[in-house]
Amino acid sequence: MINKQLISPESIAVIGASEDTSKPGGKVIANLIEAGYKGNLFGVNQKGASIKGAQIVRSVAELPAIDLAILSIPAESCLLAVEELIEKGARAFIIFSAGFGEAGEKGKALEKKLVELIEQANACLIGPNCVGVINQNYKGVFTSPIPEYHTDGCELISSSGATAVFIMEAALSTGLKFSNVYSIGNASQTGVEELLEYLDKNYIEGKSPKVKLLYLESIRNPFKFLKHASSLIQKGCKIAAIKSGHSEAGSRAASSHTGALASSDTVIRALFRKAGIVYCSGRAELISVACIFQTKELKGRNIAIVTHAGGSAVMLTDALSAQGLLVPEINNEEAKQLLTKLNPGSTISNPIDFLATGNAEQLGLILDFCEQQNNIDAIIVVFGSPGLFNVKQVYQVLNNKMQSCIKPIYPVLPSLVNAKDEISLFLSNGNINFPDEVVLGTALPYVYNCPAPQYELSKLAIMEDAKIRAIINQASDGYLAPETARELALAAGIDMAAEAVCTNLEELLIAKEKMAFPLAMKVIGPIHKTEVNGVSLHINSWEKLVAEYMRMLKIEDAKGVVVQEMVEGEELFIGASREGDFGHLILCGLGGIHVEVLKDISFGLAPLNKEEATAMVNGLKGYPILAGYRNRPGVNIEKYVDAIVRISSLVNLAPEISELDINPFKATPQSMKAVDVRIKITKK
Repeated sequence: MINKQLISPESIAVIGASEDTSKPGGKVIANLIEAGYKGNLFGVNQKGASIKGAQIVRSVAELPAIDLAILSIPAESCLLAVEELIEKGARAFIIFSAGFGEAGEKGKALEKKLVELIEQANACLIGPNCVGVINQNYKGVFTSPIPEYHTDGCELISSSGATAVFIMEAALSTGLKFSNVYSIGNASQTGVEELLEYLDKNYIEGKSPKVKLLYLESIRNPFKFLKHASSLIQKGCKIAAIKSGHSEAGSRAASSHTGALASSDTVIRALFRKAGIVYCSGRAELISVACIFQTKELKGRNIAIVTHAGGSAVMLTDALSAQGLLVPEINNEEAKQLLTKLNPGSTISNPIDFLATGNAEQLGLILDFCEQQNNIDAIIVVFGSPGLFNVKQVYQVLNNKMQSCIKPIYPVLPSLVNAKDEISLFLSNGNINFPDEVVLGTALPYVYNCPAPQYELSKLAIMEDAKIRAIINQASDGYLAPETARELALAAGIDMAAEAVCTNLEELLIAKEKMAFPLAMKVIGPIHKTEVNGVSLHINSWEKLVAEYMRMLKIEDAKGVVVQEMVEGEELFIGASREGDFGHLILCGLGGIHVEVLKDISFGLAPLNKEEATAMVNGLKGYPILAGYRNRPGVNIEKYVDAIVRISSLVNLAPEISELDINPFKATPQSMKAVDVRIKITKK
């Protein structure tokens, strides 16, 4: 619970204050004083101390009433101190101390008691095991640097205090500005969800910061996170995030294709996409995305590269192209005229290379030219110092054009040594700098391709709801029998190939009479049928049908067979996997063995709308095959999208489904039929 006492305290007490600024209790009180905290500042030090700007007492009992307490004392001493501070009226706490939940069972028990005590007092806790809070009213951290506060700067929420410092250190050299910084540590009471809720509910257009940066080690309430992140983005905010700690979960064993493909990272990416958050894999990407957020909006995928360094242009072009942005050729009469004004040897086809001898006047001409080109949406300028002349005038032209041009201009100024002073001057004018062209080339497509929030925009497909619930209510934990799984899929509106379950020869004969050859046969029992030679196709006679039936009954764990009409077409896959509090992850891709071998899949969190499902299909590397490739007919993509939406609606209506595989669908330009469906129920 974020409260006024945390955000704008009229009084702060540092418990464990010190004259020694190499200690957290000394550094934080020094930071508070140096930053000009305007309220009443107290420090508690058992031995006493003399700190100009703060009133020092020897015990909590000697304190007057206070709003916010910052604790920098051993973990085992915190509980008693908090009890006494609550009696003094404290309703907000920042606890630097480590030794709580991260330190084992004893620490977890202590942390639990601490949270219970604070919640009973209807108070707010940041931490423990954090570096503190920075906002317009106070600088309650024991670290440095402390960025200058800008109301239009980035808000940073970080699970790791050290990582927050690393992000700020690296970002300050790019010209990126900051507003509020929250280091949440163990987030035992206040996590990223609560902070996003507070920022959402207290958002004021024109006053609240627009850019939010997140470094997360856990998301405890995914739907609260999704709700408020989506709401902030719909209000005009932009959010980029790193989520660490997914590798162990990603390697877990699973019994189905879907379960094996679904990893913690996959789920997080799906959550971020649904919220409209830009996913970043590291600090450099996060900072680069934040810098992009603070420039003019990119409204198209065509990029002009202006440089005097050919190698940088090649690397940048590769990075942009790999993620779907374009560096289109420029070849027109205006370009030829421009070339006459550049030094001999320059090229203007895009990238535009005006050589190491290029000057400020030439850069201005090039930028004006790009601004007028209809097939250019943004400009990246890579210009360092070749050591031949002072680049101050070049950077001044770049500064002026960034202000006057309608199209966004992204400056890459890599000469952090040769042009250190010139870059500092450039940044002092309120600009940003991308020191690495490849990081920018990776980050820019992430921002451009990030979808709008889809939270609460999904409508469930029309299905036989009552029948679905009846089947689920009667089912026991484990995999449904093939005929029950088929019945459930049909109730969801999935078109199924005709089939029959056979456990004796009489049932086999009845199945043969109802379906025409050729037929297919699959063993019932083993999970991965192809691995035990439990699939037989193109059976054209009764004799072959009986022979295959008798052979499959000898397979270990065989309980019968499914006889099915042969269906031709491209093999596709749809799956669903329940991922704890995140709900169901829906996956799609090329089917059959391609699922395991190629792992060309797209994913999203249920429920999905048509737009989300379409984006999933379009995002497959194998999409050209689905659309039709080299005289090969494609598939009915509309039916595929509809099936994805239906499966996402099914698991939303029946959350007891823990895993679902339809592999394969057989798809043609006219139809799409499911050949094999497996559904696992877990009610516990």
